[in-house]
Amino acid sequence: MKRTICMAVLLAVVAAVSMGTGAASGQAASSGQQYSITDLGTLGRAFSQAFDINDRGQVVGESWTASGEFHAFLWEKGKMTDLGTLPGGDFSQARAINDRGQVVGSSGGRAVLWEKGKMTDLGTLGGDFGIATGINNRGQIVGWRNLVLGPSRAFVWEKGKITDLGTLGGDRSLAFDINDRGQVVGFIQGDATHAFLWERGKMTDLGTLSAGGSGIAFGINNRGQVVGISSTASGEQHAVLWTK
Repeated sequence: MKRTICMAVLLAVVAAVSMGTGAASGQAASSGQQYSITDLGTLGRAFSQAFDINDRGQVVGESWTASGEFHAFLWEKGKMTDLGTLPGGDFSQARAINDRGQVVGSSGGRAVLWEKGKMTDLGTLGGDFGIATGINNRGQIVGWRNLVLGPSRAFVWEKGKITDLGTLGGDRSLAFDINDRGQVVGFIQGDATHAFLWERGKMTDLGTLSAGGSGIAFGINNRGQVVGISSTASGEQHAVLWTK
């Protein structure tokens, strides 16, 4: 599921870049504030993508290596470091980093935590597949797992304990982000796909822009503001901000 989402994002980015080839290289074209663009490089072959950055400027993502494997990386102060894989694995991905430098993602179908040069296997979390997608500054980790011969379920992991976030009656749920208050966002899927907010054991359907529409929440800040996408009455997909 995650690889499918990433490929869709990648294709959209490639299309956007292709349409913008008239812009000056290395600098964003704008009539206002100008931004410099830093090439973070790769781990060996001609592809890399970054997914998260913390307040210390540390960046995480994934890249093809010189040997043709797909590995998670940590970029800091001009240097890209290969975070490696679990023993015997040839694939890893980094999805999020907090301000303590803790990185989460997956390797070989298992959720993992990288910290101070050490990789911790969080396992499949009771299923046959697990991936960690978000971590807050308290070290709480979110993601999803595939139940054995069953659908995906969102989870919160903290100090070795996993909490299943449920589905609001749907078939599956996936979590993408968690703030320092422990609020989690993602989406549930059943007859429809809706964004959710989970807090203190309760999951809330955030609704959509149109009746019968769909929505996905990708991020939440410490004020509880949530961002993602939702379908309009005409069937378009728009960026949205959910607030109380």
